[in-house]
Amino acid sequence: MPSLLIIHHTPSPFMQEMFEAVVSGATDPEIEGVDVVRRPALSVSPTDVLAADGYILGTPANLGYMSGALKVAFDTIYYPCLDSTRGRPFGVYIHANQGAEGAQRAITSITTGLGWVKAADDVVVSGKPPKADIEACWELGATVAAQLMG
Repeated sequence: MPSLLIIHHTPSPFMQEMFEAVVSGATDPEIEGVDVVRRPALSVSPTDVLAADGYILGTPANLGYMSGALKVAFDTIYYPCLDSTRGRPFGVYIHANQGAEGAQRAITSITTGLGWVKAADDVVVSGKPPKADIEACWELGATVAAQLMG
């Protein structure tokens, strides 16, 4: 069974709301045969990443950059997963109280190096997530998971 790995750093109520919407979309009953695995960024391992067929990355933008937790995750998995995960689909959601451009740029650089393929547009939210952004998070989860259906 294909699996979708959601790697997230969820330190705030807004990030939690976005995370729950992503999970809800990824686990929608119409998406069949995809195992959805959730791992906090600080506990994800190369084994988790190698076992997954696609990824969703969730992070706050802290001082214009991805969270330190997601950076640690990338530092942990990058070389062990470099050659074995090329071509796998991924999506990203980011919450920022100020600009998210630096976080997006860094995630794009790292995922490009890994050879991952963007499966959906990034969801970037500033401040309290309005209903439309929560729906976009749901769509992100559903879109990436649906691409893994066999």
